[in-house]
Amino acid sequence: MHIRHRRLPELHYHDLDSGSPATESYPVSYVDGTQLSHDFSWQGSRPFPIPDPQSGTLVRFLQPIPYTEAWTLQKQLQEDRIAERQGDVLLLLEHLPVYTLGRTTQPAHWKCGEETLRHTGASLQFVDRGGSITYHGPGQIVGYPILKLSQYCSGPKEYVRKLEEVLIHTLLRWGIEGYRMKKNPGVWVRWDHTDAKIAAIGVRIDHGVTIHGFALNVDMDLTPFSHIMPCGLVQCHITAMAEVRQSSLSPTVVAQQVAEEFARIFNIQWTSLSPDIMRQGYCDHHLTSTSPPHT
Repeated sequence: MHIRHRRLPELHYHDLDSGSPATESYPVSYVDGTQLSHDFSWQGSRPFPIPDPQSGTLVRFLQPIPYTEAWTLQKQLQEDRIAERQGDVLLLLEHLPVYTLGRTTQPAHWKCGEETLRHTGASLQFVDRGGSITYHGPGQIVGYPILKLSQYCSGPKEYVRKLEEVLIHTLLRWGIEGYRMKKNPGVWVRWDHTDAKIAAIGVRIDHGVTIHGFALNVDMDLTPFSHIMPCGLVQCHITAMAEVRQSSLSPTVVAQQVAEEFARIFNIQWTSLSPDIMRQGYCDHHLTSTSPPHT
């Protein structure tokens, strides 16, 4: 697939109308000396010269999968990328209902308690990404990039900004204007006369290789978000693409668009790989031995 590169329009920040800011400016966990560098920006009247694209593997799951399966696969892929046994990978999928609690989650962020959350039918997973509690479920596109960061970005801050750009430009394809919030990573839209979060980002970097990623609400039941303080933000309104457009959307179609925007913004050329082949190579051998901390 040939990808035409073009200069991105300037993307603006908005101020949050109400609520307290997240405890971290960017939900990134720093490990093994990964350094934060300057912001990514276009300089002068011309964009930087675009080098030849990197090669990467795209794995798209067509049915929702348990969080534990995706976590097992992520960890093995990251280990292999650190060891230079393989290249960069993007997993695109939907999860079965699950609440994930990041490293900055506080008791106030889920006052309803563990029992109430489990009664919703969702599982709970404590994870090592940055950020607080959030919800994943069918109808939400989740992306897990396993990348050697130095090949694409000057540091974690630029990486988060590029992920935001991927999501903002995916929304633009549907006539939805997404934007950033100062001190609150992710993507927001104006909905029902307020700022509403439509996509979340939380990542970790080990030995220069990324793990965890982003979640874009496409066409999903938003009720589970009402039981928590999403991302640790007071009065954080959550919305989805289908709600904004007032029409149903296909997560499969949106996932393909996310992959295309990711390829363009990160300057990467995808080779598709079947989830079954990926599972055979990793999950069959590691699913029982590697799992995230959970209750």
